[in-house]
Amino acid sequence: MELPRGADISKSSASRIYDYGLGGSHNFEVDRRVLDEIKKIFPATPQPARDNRAFLGRAVRHCRRAGIRQFLDLGSGMPTVGNVHEIAQRADPGARVVYVDIDPVAVAYSRSLLGDDPNTIVLQADMREPETILTDPDALALLDFDEPVAVLMVAMTHYLTDEDDPAGVLAAYRKVMRPGSFLVFSHMTADDYPEVHRTAEAFNAGGSEQLVLRSREEITGLLADFEFVEPGLVYPADWRPDGLLADGHDPSRAACYAAVATLRD
Repeated sequence: MELPRGADISKSSASRIYDYGLGGSHNFEVDRRVLDEIKKIFPATPQPARDNRAFLGRAVRHCRRAGIRQFLDLGSGMPTVGNVHEIAQRADPGARVVYVDIDPVAVAYSRSLLGDDPNTIVLQADMREPETILTDPDALALLDFDEPVAVLMVAMTHYLTDEDDPAGVLAAYRKVMRPGSFLVFSHMTADDYPEVHRTAEAFNAGGSEQLVLRSREEITGLLADFEFVEPGLVYPADWRPDGLLADGHDPSRAACYAAVATLRD
């Protein structure tokens, strides 16, 4: 597939680095170089990507069992195994999904995968601009904000700097969420492994996005307007695991917290 207009592959991309960590093929040398450098600093890599992806699948299935039929996936990244629409539509062929990503390469690949699926679209947009996304005519053709929705921010909010006002961004999406809606959320941290600060420096050195690590206290503060679903804010692999972890798999080495939450009364 040809690169889309506006694609800059001189810089690494979060979505393509994530794809490489998942064993995907939609990435470039500049992306692989970053993750390979991070592995030298934090050898558990790419566990964060894999644990997050598995958490995403379990969380989407939870939302479907709770009756959610529409999903807004912010920072959806490269198409790979276990996409949101595949999981949701397996249980409900009428489930609707709006994918959003800022990376033109991720958007182009995702659109080519989806083809003419009438219940799924991909927007090229920045999650920092909720008003643009939430008023997009194509998004509104699929999403009915008078009904409950699942808003997915999996491994995304750590790309919002303090200047981006992450609490304000979350509040804007919360505003359109009706009772019965869910937020699916995860965020990188260095709480347990201080060396993760050095991985963030390696990631940020030549990337198109900047990674901001936050503590459990800071992440909990961002989610103050939401009520955690049990078991609360935990490592991704500890959120309602659906099987035994492989020998030697330490959930804390995801260097990440994850949660599913509902609206606080």
